[in-house]
Amino acid sequence: MTLSLIQKYNVPGPRYTSYPTVPYWDDASFDVTKWKQSVLQSFDESNAEEGLSLYIHLPFCESLCTFCGCHKRITKRHEVEAPYIDALLKEWQLYLELFPKKPHIREIHLGGGTPTFFSPLHLKKLIDGILESADVAPNYEFSFEGHPSSTSRAHLKTLFDLGFRRVSFGVQDYSPTVQNAINRHQSFHDVAKVTFWAREIGYTSVSHDLIYGLPFQKMDDVLDTIDKTRSLKPDRLAFYSYAHVPWMKGNGQRGFNDADVPKDDEKRALYEAGKQRLLAHQYVEIGMDHFALPTDDLYQSFTTGNLHRNFMGYSSTHTKLLIGLGVSSISDSWYAFAQNEKQLEAYYSQLDEGEFPVFRGHTLTTEDLVVRRHILNLMCRYTTSWTQLRDRFAALPEVLDSLAEMQQDGLIQIESDSLTILEAGKPFIRNVCMAFDLRLKRDRPTTPLFSMTI
Repeated sequence: MTLSLIQKYNVPGPRYTSYPTVPYWDDASFDVTKWKQSVLQSFDESNAEEGLSLYIHLPFCESLCTFCGCHKRITKRHEVEAPYIDALLKEWQLYLELFPKKPHIREIHLGGGTPTFFSPLHLKKLIDGILESADVAPNYEFSFEGHPSSTSRAHLKTLFDLGFRRVSFGVQDYSPTVQNAINRHQSFHDVAKVTFWAREIGYTSVSHDLIYGLPFQKMDDVLDTIDKTRSLKPDRLAFYSYAHVPWMKGNGQRGFNDADVPKDDEKRALYEAGKQRLLAHQYVEIGMDHFALPTDDLYQSFTTGNLHRNFMGYSSTHTKLLIGLGVSSISDSWYAFAQNEKQLEAYYSQLDEGEFPVFRGHTLTTEDLVVRRHILNLMCRYTTSWTQLRDRFAALPEVLDSLAEMQQDGLIQIESDSLTILEAGKPFIRNVCMAFDLRLKRDRPTTPLFSMTI
């Protein structure tokens, strides 16, 4: 990849876990009544056939990782666990009262924060409380994110007994210099231990999360981390670009300077070298920032065209209805988005009043739904088409005109009724999606909103 292409296309842009992206939600025309109506519509259309997904946000962490942009609450006081579990079950009960019949659960994902901040006993209470009023779909997938330094064998065994078969461990980088900069400390021994425990207990998919572009990170650090990771042979892994967004409110990205963070060609070189090392280790690139062994169901979903992307990232399962439980969680009915209160106290207060703890959202327009399908196709399959009338929209010719230069640069191929991202264009997938992002094009931000695309 030439430096000129990086310089041309390395601009701020969304990661497209949704469309419209959160900064472009129309909060003014949204209310909780509309949200409930969209949930019921989605539930009626999909519950019996595909079920629903649950994302449960567990926000507590014992220490602040300074690369993290997630919503979290830093504390070492574990007495916060029980009230939060009770609140999650109270929120779930509100949805149970809304649903016209017993829900079928196809997917549960525990994210954070640090889910393994919670004791195995409290996690069991949470999952038991959710499942006692629901049926589990035959092809269900339960997964959780584990911190290598706080995940115990009891965590793994308890969740396995509850039906969890996939676990993702946050590794980031093994370099002591990088770990000190991001305040994220776990040894290779810690990661190996929890990985071996998961295999021994019976987990069928173990994932590791790695990050490139971290402060003080060098080429040798990335390659050493990947080689160590390969020795443990996780079934899939995420190789994320560090999103440097220090302007975001509540962000913990401090303890290093902008000059300490690799940029442009230096940062992209870390990814390209890491990617080649992963390919040499038999991993296959899937979508954006993700790799999997051919034996993993994420790869199989990719090859069959069934890969999906939502607020949890890439998934081998696809449900129309995604319910987010917990502080700051985002729900998706396909027809609308809703985000819960970001502040823990406000979240508790709404639930105490018997109200859904939603503070903002967006109802998708007809145009939004069409554009969303195209962006999902590009992010999950590197191609999209408009052969059917339902896939066309008024601004499509304008979108294609704006992509002419990317075609001239050999990054994409535009046909009369389709667009394909070529191999050389995969690093610029966010840029291609931005051309379809009509809300972004109509209202360009004047202040920083997104991380850089490369």
